[in-house]
Amino acid sequence: MKINATPIAGLFEITPTVFEDSRGYFFESFRKEMLEKAGIRQDWVQENQSFSKKGTVRGLHFQAGEHAQAKLVSVIQGKVLDVVLDLRKDSQTYGAIYTVVLDAEKHNMLYIPEGFAHGFSVLEDAIFSYKCSAYYHKESEGGILWSDPKLKIDWKVERPILSEKDQLWPTLETFTKEKGGL
Repeated sequence: MKINATPIAGLFEITPTVFEDSRGYFFESFRKEMLEKAGIRQDWVQENQSFSKKGTVRGLHFQAGEHAQAKLVSVIQGKVLDVVLDLRKDSQTYGAIYTVVLDAEKHNMLYIPEGFAHGFSVLEDAIFSYKCSAYYHKESEGGILWSDPKLKIDWKVERPILSEKDQLWPTLETFTKEKGGL
């Protein structure tokens, strides 16, 4: 398993070692001791899975306060453009965006610490899986507008399929003025 730091502190891309033969493949999708060696120390309490059609955009979502979540995200089937936005108040990279294509053939994953908004666009029909360090808590849910023009995110989809809720989140500028970060 390779655990590579990204330009944003605390955010890691993880690529497992895949063993393939005529029967198929095998890899470790989670190994606590390897993550701990890289400084990732999380107790995972919830695991979620979603199916999304090509062209769907989900996000940018977060949980705030005592219900903030770290996530370990991957794609079981298909391909997505995974997008994270640093919202940590005291971070030197506050407002920075990081994107990576998560691909079921590559089996890569992304570790997202607390304090980030997260979303993804679906490049191929996809089954998305993510472990969470805290339970979902509706009252702690928040988001940033996926299409915030100042963020200049290229979601790589022409006509996104969106939830109503994802079209109503505030821009990063409004969120920063109102909350100052996470």
